[in-house]
Amino acid sequence: MQKIKNIIFDLGGIFLDIDFSKTEKAFEQLGLANFKNFFSQHTASPLFENLETGKINPLAFYDAFRKESETNFSNHEIETAWNALLGTFPPERIEWLKGIKKRYNVYLFSNTNIIHYKAFQQIYTKSFDNSSFDENFIKAYYSHDFGYRKPYPASFFHLLKLENLTAGETLFIDDTAGNIEGAKQAGLQTILLMAPRTLLDFDL
Repeated sequence: MQKIKNIIFDLGGIFLDIDFSKTEKAFEQLGLANFKNFFSQHTASPLFENLETGKINPLAFYDAFRKESETNFSNHEIETAWNALLGTFPPERIEWLKGIKKRYNVYLFSNTNIIHYKAFQQIYTKSFDNSSFDENFIKAYYSHDFGYRKPYPASFFHLLKLENLTAGETLFIDDTAGNIEGAKQAGLQTILLMAPRTLLDFDL
């Protein structure tokens, strides 16, 4: 095993608390009982993959979602329910990150979308004295802007190439097993971080 020089972190479940059941319940309250058929922690329908790789904008997404789900929810109702899964950034994890980046080259790679991105950036800014979450990393890669999405190995290969990183010297930390498998196929060292464990349980 090579010495780790670089760490690529996931966002949700790592730094940002998320609860997929809250979005599922929010859509249930609106009258949609099968939201899991569209999106979950482990799977995404083609519509949601398009949103998360920036192939469609929010307005097109709302229209397509109404059509696919056979509902007449307003844009605001969809946005609010979709954002319900977003929690907070526990301060101790951010402090941990500030320490770890003194010893490693740190990056972020998150499957997300412009709707969530705007919401969680606002959450961070309000919680941490108007600072930017992205400033904690050499580079933050968000799937909707990057155009690549986990768990596909091609997404990791592309990120490594852009940053001129050696796979064997790079550690990837994520809370989803499928994403970990994709990173392993790209040659990265990996840690599957699942609750109740947090970053603070590791001495890197």
